[in-house]
Amino acid sequence: MPSPLFSAEEYRLAPLVILDYRSYSAFRLRHMPHRSGLVVALADADDDTVYPRAAAIGAEAVIRTGQDLSWLHLRLHEATGCHYASWEDLLTGPPPPSGN
Repeated sequence: MPSPLFSAEEYRLAPLVILDYRSYSAFRLRHMPHRSGLVVALADADDDTVYPRAAAIGAEAVIRTGQDLSWLHLRLHEATGCHYASWEDLLTGPPPPSGN
């Protein structure tokens, strides 16, 4: 779900959090604590500013479209028991709602 919609408790308890880079600003404004299992998804392969920003929020990885995502598939499998959304939908779906 988009970062403005999940609670701090849901964030803390989730086995894996994939943050759409378009949601980065809203996520950062929420001052969420660093945690393992935070992954930033990026559709723009040419944006190198993502790495320092991902490090600032404690992300363990940055994934980009077009790269080998077998690592992500294994993490999703581990976190959800084989039931997960398509990573392409996560990277290229509609932007999150603006606001809070």
